[in-house]
Amino acid sequence: MNMYVGRDMTELSMMSKQDWDDSELAFFHHSLQQVVPYLNAEGQALHRDIVEEIERRGGLKRSEADYTHGSKIKYD
Repeated sequence: MNMYVGRDMTELSMMSKQDWDDSELAFFHHSLQQVVPYLNAEGQALHRDIVEEIERRGGLKRSEADYTHGSKIKYD
């Protein structure tokens, strides 16, 4: 299991999504994706903004792996 060690939502909510790290986008996208059926309109808008930023960046997958990095963004 991965442990998230980045900035919390309180701090991030005061910033543009463009200033979020890839790991922050990945973590909060994954977290919100797990509870989509329970999100209110504000939560749905936040999740949509995160997804749009991920798409704007061309996705979050690393294009290649090497001996120190896999091909998937980690958020720990």
